[in-house]
Amino acid sequence: MRGRPSPDIVTRMTTRSFSAILCVLLAVGLAACSGAPERPNILWITSEDNGPALGAYGDEFADTPNLDTLAAKGMIYRNAWSTAPVCAPARTTIISGVYPPSLGAQHMRSMVKLPVHMRMYPQYLREIGYYATNNSKEDYNLAKPGQVWDDSSKTAHWRNRQADQPFFAIFNFTTTHESQIRKRPHTKVHDPAQVQLPAYHPDVPEIREDWAQYYDKMTEMDAQAGEILAQLAEDGLAEDTIVFYYGDHGPGIARSKRYPYNSGLRVPLIVYIPEKYRRLAPEGWSEGGETDRPVGFIDLAPTTLSLAGIQPPGYMQGQAFLGPYAEPEQPLIFGFRGRMDERYDFMRSVRDKRYIYIRNYNPHKIYGQYVQYLFVTPTTRVWHELYEDGKLQPPQTYFWETKPFEELYDLEQDPDETKNLIGAAEHEATAGRLRAALDAHLIETRDLGFLPEPELHARAVDGVPYAAGLDSGLYPIEEIKAVADLAASGREDVEAELVEAYGHDDGVVRYWSVMGFLIRGRASVARNRELLVEALGDDADCVRIAAAEALGRYGSDADSRRALDVLMSYADAGKNGAYLGMMAMNAIDYMDGRAASAKGAIAILPMEDPNADGRFNRNIGRIIEKTLADLE
Repeated sequence: MRGRPSPDIVTRMTTRSFSAILCVLLAVGLAACSGAPERPNILWITSEDNGPALGAYGDEFADTPNLDTLAAKGMIYRNAWSTAPVCAPARTTIISGVYPPSLGAQHMRSMVKLPVHMRMYPQYLREIGYYATNNSKEDYNLAKPGQVWDDSSKTAHWRNRQADQPFFAIFNFTTTHESQIRKRPHTKVHDPAQVQLPAYHPDVPEIREDWAQYYDKMTEMDAQAGEILAQLAEDGLAEDTIVFYYGDHGPGIARSKRYPYNSGLRVPLIVYIPEKYRRLAPEGWSEGGETDRPVGFIDLAPTTLSLAGIQPPGYMQGQAFLGPYAEPEQPLIFGFRGRMDERYDFMRSVRDKRYIYIRNYNPHKIYGQYVQYLFVTPTTRVWHELYEDGKLQPPQTYFWETKPFEELYDLEQDPDETKNLIGAAEHEATAGRLRAALDAHLIETRDLGFLPEPELHARAVDGVPYAAGLDSGLYPIEEIKAVADLAASGREDVEAELVEAYGHDDGVVRYWSVMGFLIRGRASVARNRELLVEALGDDADCVRIAAAEALGRYGSDADSRRALDVLMSYADAGKNGAYLGMMAMNAIDYMDGRAASAKGAIAILPMEDPNADGRFNRNIGRIIEKTLADLE
């Protein structure tokens, strides 16, 4: 598997990219003069917030004739993953060909810069003559490095290209989006009584109705996909165009979208390759066939470049699975979860063809943290109310409870991922294998998730977190991760090591030391009170906030008041910046009634940071509003 380049080759990457550009331009010239093979058109049809709820995938409740017809001519991928279980990080993965945690772009609707030697994959296509269009959603966590698309709008279409110009076109449908599943009134088509609910959802009318409406919207989306395919045929391009269809992540219903389980990451992927381009198909290709090869969104950019005859640049971390630069099948695919709107979390996952392993670095937080947008959906609200009323039994209770450090599920025997196999002797070898693979992946990709979001931006080099990630002085990932693993494990026998880690020079190592006491709760906070009180005056802001949350939630009344003062000193996003403000407000919200004395001060806090990206700013208001509502 390709990983991130080591720090000592960063300078050479720019030279290498320049050389790659020259090679591309030379290739264009040679193709024009030598009768090189014609380049295929490439069409992507994408839909939002849906898993493989298609007849072609064996879902008998689904009504998707157009996509089923496409699958009958093409091939379906049984083990396709979106890499991220929510839209902006998922699209960031696709557009860059790099894992967002390597770029510092893992948090929902954040904004960071690409390093200068990287570009977005449509730019490579446009350089060799492709007409590249996007209709129409972009939604990246990355600032665009110059012009990316020839047209990115609601009117973008291959029909606007020059005569005989090869095209790459995306048509993205929002019909299946979370916001449409909960939209009422709605005329029912699929019978809610016939829905097969996942084991983690309680069987109540509201949840059945949401799932039935999801299937209704899948049928609507299928008709839209059929219209695009009909236009392709009308233009006489069907046999000149390689077609992809995929969903952008799991369904927009709680415990799917936003969560790096198979339920949140598995997507449908259908690829049709016409006869004239079968040379670009992989070994074993057959019409109406299927493959169990694991592929992820991390692989889409290199695959598309390969189909166009471009060798994927070395910095891309995925593998082409089609075209002349296709690589051998990889046994594993990886997923992640970072901040979701106004709530912080840190989950990483890996799966092979049968098992999924998940690691939770914030196990003290429940899965179902309150996210305003998530709680608009009836399923979420009703499910939470039933839990609060004590009307649920496991596994329907798990979503509203804190997490284990590790999870392991057998997707063949337990497709709903409700029976955690960690600790089972017969699965110890599988857990160990996937655990080691995830550890290696986090180090190899220099995963920046171990940095709290304020620190991620503070350490960025010229606004580029990726550059900081390559610098072991700025980001000693091995040392940070070692302490984070101890902290998140919850083991009481490692407290002495956590205390020792507080003496480290790096503030993020100290942060994870303090987080270890917060994760363990009241007794650990009491045992380490003196260290936490000292940490309230630490040089690192993130350490002070973590210590204040620990004492604010679990310390004495006097310690809690002192901790609240520290948190309120950071909560003003206008003065301290959006990232520190958000981190502090999350800690204050978790103090519950212990933050009551600050209610008046919270009510007059600014709702935004004038210097922050606009997409981030809305989260500040959300967390302030939620905290005030809880204090009423």
